[in-house]
Amino acid sequence: MASNKKIVDEVPGWIRVFEDGTVDRTWTGTPEMEPLLKPVSPHEEFINGVAVRDQIIDPKTGLAVRIYVPEMKNNVQTKAKIPLILHLHGGGYCICQPDWSLYYHFNTRLVSSVQAVLVSVYFRLAPEHRLPVAVEDSYTALLWLRATARGELSDKWLTSYADFNRVFLVGDSSGGNLVHQVAARAGFDDIEPLKLRGGIAIQPGFISDKPSKSYVEIPENPLSTREMMKKFTSLAVPIGSTGEHPIVWPIGPQAPPLTTLKLPPMLVVVAEMDLLRDYQLEYCEEMKKAGKEVEVFMNYGMRHSFQFNKLAIDIDPEMAAQANKMVEVIVSFINRN
Repeated sequence: MASNKKIVDEVPGWIRVFEDGTVDRTWTGTPEMEPLLKPVSPHEEFINGVAVRDQIIDPKTGLAVRIYVPEMKNNVQTKAKIPLILHLHGGGYCICQPDWSLYYHFNTRLVSSVQAVLVSVYFRLAPEHRLPVAVEDSYTALLWLRATARGELSDKWLTSYADFNRVFLVGDSSGGNLVHQVAARAGFDDIEPLKLRGGIAIQPGFISDKPSKSYVEIPENPLSTREMMKKFTSLAVPIGSTGEHPIVWPIGPQAPPLTTLKLPPMLVVVAEMDLLRDYQLEYCEEMKKAGKEVEVFMNYGMRHSFQFNKLAIDIDPEMAAQANKMVEVIVSFINRN
């Protein structure tokens, strides 16, 4: 029994690491959170305008993706292809899955609003698989899309719906870090006929050993604490690495200069009351200095990952309005690129 093992590391509520190397991710926090963390089964029939299925893309590692397609609206007569989103989930590289209810509800809304195909990656998690495994798995998913676009592999939904000339990367929290890494790697690779039109980092999990003003001064909440963020980082980075690891802090001294990277236009979505806010804004400023195209959108009064708390959004008009604005900005960015 896991309860009889000695815990050597943990993020309370989320993850416990035992001395034998095993990991328990059973949620032990407030019961109110449980509905958001429950997996939602795939359904190939359209429910609320979206169909969903899971697909293994690398039998050797078991790497899989969850694919969402919308029930076509304006494209039925023209049979026009629609944008393709590669989605990289958050969770500090240590927790979360694409089939969790919180992602299901957000992604189905995004797919319907944008009218896009969305492919979300079940990348392997730390600490069993420390960075850069999450980056490698995410990039493997991009290469799977490339192989499908080239006709080397076949996927009925992608072939029928996806416009491989309009690919976007979307990630929240640590998934925003993965957006930067995958985009940077793709810039030096031949991904034709895919065309990477943009990256969307939602409250990216950029963090440094040097505390920012927002990190020090913004009040914590039970689901977003300084200790949690530091602990996830320590469990995710390679053993012996620091909080300046280039995946965690892509503008730090260990990261390649932004001027050397070939990046698509980027949209960075920031929450005003996010502990990581100032790290995100510093990234945006450094991107601009490096001559990169970056847009910033601020959700005022909101906290880290607020858009996933469907229970709160359903009863809080201001939170609902801010979530709506976020989706509208993402739709506009995709439509313009």
